[in-house]
Amino acid sequence: MEPLFLALDQGTQSARAMLFDAAGNLVAKSQRHIEPYVSPQPGWAEQDADYFWEQLGQACQALWLDHPELKSRVAGVSLTTQRASVVCLDANRKPLRPAIIWLDQRRTTTPPVLPLWLSAPVKVLGQGETLRQFQAKAECNWLADDEPEIWSKTRFFVLLSGYLNYRLCGELKDCTAAQVGYIPYDFKRQQWAAGHDLKWKALRLTREQLPTLVAPGKPLGAISASASRHTGIPEGLPLIASGADKACEVLGAGAFDPQVGNLSYGTTATFNTCNARYVVPIPFVPAYGAAAPNRYNSEIIVQRGYWMVNWFKREFAREEVHRAEQLGVSPESLFEAFLDETPPGAMGLTLQPFWNPGVRIPGPEAKGAIVGFGDVHTRAHLYRAIIEGIAYALREGKERLEKRNGVPVSHLKVSGGGSQSDAIMQITADIFGLPAERPHTSETSGLGAAINVAVALGVHPDHHRAVAAMTRPGARFEPRREHVRTYDRLYRQVYQRLYPRLAPLYRSIRKITGYPAR
Repeated sequence: MEPLFLALDQGTQSARAMLFDAAGNLVAKSQRHIEPYVSPQPGWAEQDADYFWEQLGQACQALWLDHPELKSRVAGVSLTTQRASVVCLDANRKPLRPAIIWLDQRRTTTPPVLPLWLSAPVKVLGQGETLRQFQAKAECNWLADDEPEIWSKTRFFVLLSGYLNYRLCGELKDCTAAQVGYIPYDFKRQQWAAGHDLKWKALRLTREQLPTLVAPGKPLGAISASASRHTGIPEGLPLIASGADKACEVLGAGAFDPQVGNLSYGTTATFNTCNARYVVPIPFVPAYGAAAPNRYNSEIIVQRGYWMVNWFKREFAREEVHRAEQLGVSPESLFEAFLDETPPGAMGLTLQPFWNPGVRIPGPEAKGAIVGFGDVHTRAHLYRAIIEGIAYALREGKERLEKRNGVPVSHLKVSGGGSQSDAIMQITADIFGLPAERPHTSETSGLGAAINVAVALGVHPDHHRAVAAMTRPGARFEPRREHVRTYDRLYRQVYQRLYPRLAPLYRSIRKITGYPAR
């Protein structure tokens, strides 16, 4: 019988268990929608680490319940998870507190003080604010200040991927391609930072608190007896390293070379190119490890991305939400009418999608903006402006990466929830002026994990040939010439000029109101 590869995907919105074959076909899937986080106080984002484990187990058990005949064909397992969510473990490897989700906004005002010989060169390079933001946002730093008793008991400090890998195989190991966050990691060498690296002084972490790292496509361990009882996955199956969900998504979309751009219309919207060279997307911002060995993903992030669709749904679309419940469909499917009834450019309504500040681009003072309102504008125009604004920001990222890579992007692979809309795919092609393709499956992060299992088991000899065998284009959307011209003028003459003109006002707002917090 043909082997199947089990991909476990613990994302921000759901837990999924998926079976893929050697041709990259999604054979079966089970999904559990989850509560992404709770907020005991404004700006906090936490979730019980074992809640994720419970939901992942339920997704697996439901898969076997629906497809019992497929279980015996599973040859290996791989896990991919949301990025930059961290777990504090005690000496017995038990969580000491809820996991801190990547959307958490807590900061410290008293990070470790660096010796002058380390801080002075950073300031000379003009990166003092970047370092300060890094130290202030690092969970280990504010935990040490705000929860000293918990931090004193924290024997291990791992990403959610590392914790779930431990629950699956009993080994405290994680993939190099999962290391994204405020941690002492050397992204170029894809290993923990050297002992003399500034990050060890900037963060309240020791090497002994961190897990063993494993390259993509290499074994982490085997499914343990306890994990088998919880998930129904056969005991002893190999657990293979794959990396974080974005890394796996780029791989599963088939974006393996820098001339292929991968747009991800997910909770966080991103533009990625994959490269054998280490190419930083922005000075002093690293390229992340790809979900294939010895490769890197250069990435531009719009942190709130398609979260803004949920924001629109919550704040402006109660009528559609109610109607969708009655019809048994998603509210987003009803939003398609908003795009059909509005023209390209939303009659001049332009949105800058920086609902969440950044460290470098946008700057830490950044806010969102909507300009061009007139009495003709409706909720439909606002929805279109959201979709267009996210695409404008990602086009800006594409142009930045083309310069950094020295390679023009010739076509686009579009993944994530937003890619399931034909109207959004067409808008993407028109704004970028390039053909936009969906991958053949919407489950690209799961497929990326499955590719690593296939390579590890020798079904495909390497990642390059596995990508060729297991990925292929789905629907293709060609840019429409007349709309390309409209969008290009709005992008260059309006969108690109917004942030430079508004940044001084954002700084004043921050100074007066204290938001975003320093």
